[in-house]
Amino acid sequence: MTSLTQIPLSVEWKDTYIRLLDQQKLPHETIFLDLFTIKDVFDAIVTLKVRGAPAIGIAAAYGLALSAQSYTATTLEEFHLQLKADRDYIATSRPTAVNLFWAIDRLVHSSKSASSVNEAKTILIHEAINIQMEDEATCREIGEYALSLFNKKDKVLTICNAGSIATAKYGTALAPFYLAKEKDFPLQVFACETRPVLQGARLTTWELQQANVDVTLITDNMAAHTIKTKGINAIIVGADRITANGDTANKIGTLGLAILAKAFSIPFYVAAPLSTFDLSKETGQEIIIEERSPKEITHIGEQLIAPEGTAVFNPAFDVTPHEYISAIITEKGILKGDYKKEIKNLFL
Repeated sequence: MTSLTQIPLSVEWKDTYIRLLDQQKLPHETIFLDLFTIKDVFDAIVTLKVRGAPAIGIAAAYGLALSAQSYTATTLEEFHLQLKADRDYIATSRPTAVNLFWAIDRLVHSSKSASSVNEAKTILIHEAINIQMEDEATCREIGEYALSLFNKKDKVLTICNAGSIATAKYGTALAPFYLAKEKDFPLQVFACETRPVLQGARLTTWELQQANVDVTLITDNMAAHTIKTKGINAIIVGADRITANGDTANKIGTLGLAILAKAFSIPFYVAAPLSTFDLSKETGQEIIIEERSPKEITHIGEQLIAPEGTAVFNPAFDVTPHEYISAIITEKGILKGDYKKEIKNLFL
C-alpha cells in the first residue's frame, strides 16, 4: 500500500497564523507562506497561491476565523458587524467558486450560537477546522465512488488540478488515482496542461508524481488526438459550481473535453462534494464567469509572447451542460440520469 504522507497539505491552521503551500511556485520550489491577516488570505486567493474550490473555501474560513481573533468588540452585536464586513471582503476574492461562499457563510452562521464574544471567536476556529477535516473525509468517499467506475488499466484524461493540494487531501477528480495506487489498481492518467495558468502541467503532474501515479502530460489542443490514438477510456474533472439541473462550471477547457467525450462515446465524469452545488441557480446560464488578467495569455511568466496591446478574452471557467455529463460523483454516491431530481434528493 502506498503512503500518501509525502503529499503536502495546501492549507494548515497554526493557531495564530495560516500556513499555505504557494502553488504559484510549483513545481520548481516547494514554499510555504505564513499568513497573519485576512488581507494576506485575500491576496493568496486572488493571486492563485491557493486554488481549487475546496482549498479556497478552507483558506477563506481560516482567514475569517483568524481575523475575528483580533476584533476588539465588546458586544456580540458589534462582533457580528465586524464579522460580516470581513465576510463580505473575502467573498470578493473569487466570485465563481461556490465553496468560498459556503465556507464563510457556515462560519458566520455558527458564530450566532455564541453567548459571548470570546465564545464566538472560539467557535469560528473550531468550525474552520471541522470544514477541513470533513473535506478530507469527503474526498476519500468521492474517490471510492469514482474508482468503482473504472477498470484496471483504464486510461483516464483530466484537466486542471482537482487534487490533494486543491482540497484538504486526496482531491476530487484525482482522488480515485490515489486510492487506485493504494489498492494496487493500475490506472494511467493523462493530464491536460490547462492553459493559460498551466495547473495541469505545474500541479497535477507534480502531485501525482509524488505518489508515483502513472501520469502523462499533454497540451490542451492534443486532447482529441490523444483520446483517439491512446484509447482513452474516460474523462474525469472537478467542479467549481454545479447548478440545480446539473450544469457544471469548471476550469476553461472542460466544455471542450465534454464535447469530445460525447463524440468519442466515452464517459465524462464530474467529481465534486455537496458543498459545490448551488441550488439557488437553476441552470449554468446564471453562473458568473470570472475573467482574469490579459497578461495570463499574453505572457509566460514575465516574457511577452503576443504583440504589445493585443486584445484578450480570458475567461477562467466554462460551463458544461448537464446533458454532456455521464455521472456526477459526490461523497453521497453517484448521480446519473435526471440530475434535477437526483440533486434535489441529495438535499432533502
